[in-house]
Amino acid sequence: MTYDIEQINTLIKSRRSTFPKQYNPDAPIDESIIRQVVENATYAPSHGNLQPWKFVVFIGEGRSKLARFQAELYKNESGENFKPATYDGLLANPLKAGCVVALCLKRDPNKKFPEMEEIAAVACAVQNMYLTVTAYGLGGYWTTGGVTYKESAKEFFGLDADDKLMGFFYIGTIAVASPAKERAAMQDKVEWVLA
Repeated sequence: MTYDIEQINTLIKSRRSTFPKQYNPDAPIDESIIRQVVENATYAPSHGNLQPWKFVVFIGEGRSKLARFQAELYKNESGENFKPATYDGLLANPLKAGCVVALCLKRDPNKKFPEMEEIAAVACAVQNMYLTVTAYGLGGYWTTGGVTYKESAKEFFGLDADDKLMGFFYIGTIAVASPAKERAAMQDKVEWVLA
């Protein structure tokens, strides 16, 4: 197989995080594209081909279900730290996106490999999502906000005690593009060992 290397390089360098406030909430995303994004995620590498990911896809009215769940969980568990703006954001943000994907890690029950390797596999799957939405001209955003670290949220996403919710991937039609951010010089981040 041959690929246009320059196009692949451009795709990788064009990937941006595009936040919900930058989306056009009135522009739906074709379900076939969302299916392709999720399918491409499943082609990420994983040690022993465990494929430790699980994706819960919220589209249409499903976004409202997610919004209500996370806002109410926050309200019920925040106590005196409750902030109305946070509550309102949890209710509003899923509705700004065309789709929200819960990113879940399902631990191997045999625990053949360290958990870090399963976390890395899910992260690779998310990068596949990012590259796919970029190729379609859509915006993507991986957030670990909201209910990500709440043990009490696991049941809603069908997770067991050892599993992890690793955040949410928002997909939306871009209304306001994210600018490119400067990257560190390669020599500042790469060490070459030649002999």
